[in-house]
Amino acid sequence: MRIAVTGSSGKLGTVVVRELTEAGHEVIGLDTVGPRGAGFVQVDLTDYGQVIDALTAVGDRHDGVDALVHLAAIPAPGIRPDVETFRNNILSTFHVFWAAIRLGMTRIVYASSETVQGLPFDVPPPYIPVDEDYPARPESVYSLVKHLEETMAVELVRWHPEVSITALRFSNVMIPADYAEFPSFDADPRRRKWNLWSYIDARDGAQAVRRALETAPAGFDHFLIAAADTVMSRPNAELVAEVFPGVEVRGDLGEHDSLFSTAKAQRLLGYRPTHSWRDEV
Repeated sequence: MRIAVTGSSGKLGTVVVRELTEAGHEVIGLDTVGPRGAGFVQVDLTDYGQVIDALTAVGDRHDGVDALVHLAAIPAPGIRPDVETFRNNILSTFHVFWAAIRLGMTRIVYASSETVQGLPFDVPPPYIPVDEDYPARPESVYSLVKHLEETMAVELVRWHPEVSITALRFSNVMIPADYAEFPSFDADPRRRKWNLWSYIDARDGAQAVRRALETAPAGFDHFLIAAADTVMSRPNAELVAEVFPGVEVRGDLGEHDSLFSTAKAQRLLGYRPTHSWRDEV
């Protein structure tokens, strides 16, 4: 496929571009900054005219794309004022979804967020490990937008039943250069309790994108995407007892197994996280 990737110059986007290219797909990167060349188009996603033009054709760069991966966003709460986070992220997502559907694309994969699970878990989760089965609990404007994007996707595929939109609720994205800090987390379990000590290696995140593009059926679905383990050396039972006493534990926590369940993504997308910080430090 020829695939447009928004946010192609970002932390996850650069790895996704590499993963898709190595899998044999042709990638057109869309971002505000990036390398000058045939595989990149500079575009402001909050301008619908630019979006639909960039997806349709850009000179001799391309003459249309088959699928869309949407990763571009203000990537976390607290970076920009809330009103700008809302404006930028909701407009960008509506524009790329609407343009893709208007142009006849039927495969869309995009970055939702672990935050819709209720992060930063100042109010504890209803149970551990968490999964996609309980209703969204946005606790910030950033998370609210992610929830609204998922709601928008539900309605868009109802209007267009042939379209597949997959929301990947990525955990905190990491690359190998980040892993040197991980051993220091053990000193204070509350430092990373905000997302149940979870993370996702960007290489596994890219794998999830590729699998969703290649296998997700028509309609909408959302998936938690996390590494197979936590960021901690301390065992899960000890962490949960200390930081989340009284929260229902469903099943075996494992010693260091991720407390974000990826069982649904493994079952329906074939996702298999293979990268761990423990192999890098």
